[in-house]
Amino acid sequence: MSKEVYVDATNAVLWQPHLPEHDSISAKTLGFWLYLLSDSMIVSSLFASYLVLNHRVNAAAGPTAGAVTHPVVAFFETVLLFSAILAYGFAMVGLKRGDKNSVLSGLAGAIVLGAGFLVIEGVDFAGLALHGMVPERSGFLSAFYALVLYHGAHLVFGILWTVVMMVQVVREGFTQNVVYRLLNLKMFWFFQGFLWIYVFSFVYLTGALHVH
Repeated sequence: MSKEVYVDATNAVLWQPHLPEHDSISAKTLGFWLYLLSDSMIVSSLFASYLVLNHRVNAAAGPTAGAVTHPVVAFFETVLLFSAILAYGFAMVGLKRGDKNSVLSGLAGAIVLGAGFLVIEGVDFAGLALHGMVPERSGFLSAFYALVLYHGAHLVFGILWTVVMMVQVVREGFTQNVVYRLLNLKMFWFFQGFLWIYVFSFVYLTGALHVH
C-alpha cells in the first residue's frame, strides 16, 4: 500500500491518503473535483454542438472541417501539452520529497511548454482569420472556434495559476494551503490533457478525413 505523505516546513503531516480520519486537504480537492465535473458538462455541450454543426450544410457554402483543421500542427500542440503535463508531474514528485527546487523546476517547465502550445495555436488561428475563416462566417465555424478556444482559455488560466503557485512556493513553502492548491492545479492540468485528447480526435483527425 502506498505511504505517500505530504508535510510542511515543520515536518507536520498535511495530507496522507490512507489516514482513516477526515482531513481538510481531501475536502478541498474533492470540491475541485466537483468543479471539474461541472466544467465537463459545459465541454460536453460544446462537443455536441460541434458534432451537430460539422456538416457542409452548416458551413453556409464556406470552409468545412477539412479546410480549417491542421492535424500535423495539432500533433505538435499535443506533444507540447503532454510534455507540460509531464513536467507538472515531476513537480509533484518533488513535492512528495519536499524538494522546493524540483517543484519550481517542474512548474516552470509546465509554463514554458504550455505557452508553446498557445503560441502555435495562436498562429494557426491567426492564419485562419487572415483567410476569412472567422466565427461569424457560419454556424460550423462558430462551433469550431467555441470548442477549441474554450480549451485554450483554460490553458491560459492554468499557466497564470502556475505562475502564482511558483510565487507562493517561494514565499510560503509547503504549507497546507500551498499543498492543496498544487494538488488542485495538478488535476486542472490533467483535465486539459484529457479534454485535448477529444479535441484532437474528434476535431482535427476527423477533419483531416473530411468526415461529415
